[in-house]
Formats: sequence, structure tokens, C-alpha cells
Amino acid sequence: MLKTGLFIISAFIIGSIPFGVIVARIKGVDLRRVGSGNIGATNVLRALGMGPAVFTLLGDILKGTAVIAIGRYLSAGPVYEGVMGISAIIGHNFSIFLGLRGGKGVATSIGVLLLYSPMVATITIVLWLAVILITRYSSLAALVSFGLLPINIYLFDCTRERLIVGGVITALLILRHAANIKRLVKGIEPRIGKRA
Repeated sequence: MLKTGLFIISAFIIGSIPFGVIVARIKGVDLRRVGSGNIGATNVLRALGMGPAVFTLLGDILKGTAVIAIGRYLSAGPVYEGVMGISAIIGHNFSIFLGLRGGKGVATSIGVLLLYSPMVATITIVLWLAVILITRYSSLAALVSFGLLPINIYLFDCTRERLIVGGVITALLILRHAANIKRLVKGIEPRIGKRA
């Protein structure tokens, strides 16, 4: 149990690494004071442009992938791999390096899925990109692609453990997008490409 607890805590710490804030600080910008104030790649894109946004996106994805890879290397098993992945997402959302503030967990969730359920990760990414291309709303793309996550797990990679983990990931993402949902309903949500 002690070892398992250490794995989960380590996953939370890895997830807490705020790549967006680090990238912005290198550029002399406090990311939490520009645009939406979010620490993810979308706000980095608005504030700093494509290059820093891509670096942030890759860093946030890598956090989720690394945690699952570590769990797999240590033979944690699918249940604890999933718990570690969720812990990394929560770490991103409530970073210990930012006073328990953070992002919305989209990229880190994708990183978790890339190893935890590769086929479902691919479907989720395709859906996300499709909604982005059609609407240019990052938040809507996340809500649609991850809203369908439990269904896609059920259809293409179904185990009880994966269904539970997928459901928790979906719930976390929807909760973190509550303000975006309100703005989408009001028609005031900013689209991708709008400068901060």
C-alpha cells in the first residue's frame, strides 16, 4: 500500500508541472494574467503564438504518457495505471506549484489515453481535431471528444477498469469546463486564433 501511495503521489507531482507557465515565464509573460488565465496550450497560443503553444501541448501530453509508462514499467496493473493517470490529470488541474490552481486537463488526459487505451486515444484525438476544424472552439472540441470517451471505451476497448477510468476523466474535464459551457451557451466563448 505504501508503494502504491508513492506511485499515486508521484503521478500527482508529475502532473503538477506547469509547462505553459514555464514557457511563458521564459518569454517574460505571466500566463495567468493574460487571455483566459488558463495554463494550457490554447491560452499560450493566444498569448505567445504557435511555437510556445506546441511546446506546451507536447509537455502536457508527455506528463500523462510518462505516468502510465512508469506504472507499466513497475507492473502496477491496469487499475493502478488508471489511478495514476487520474492523479496526473488532477495534478495538472490543481498544481502544487501554482497554489492548487491549474489547467483543464485536456492534453494530459490525451497523454494518459495514448498508453492506457491507444485506440480510444486515437478516436478522441480525431474527434477533437474535427470539432476544432469545424468550429474553432477548443473548449467545445474537448467537451465533445471527451464527452464521448466512455462510449468509445465501451465500443472499442471495454473493460470495467477502463470504463471507470474513462468516466472519471470525462467528469473531471466537464467540471473544469463549467465556465466555458456557460460562455458557449451565451455565444461569447473565444475561438482559437483570437489573440489575447
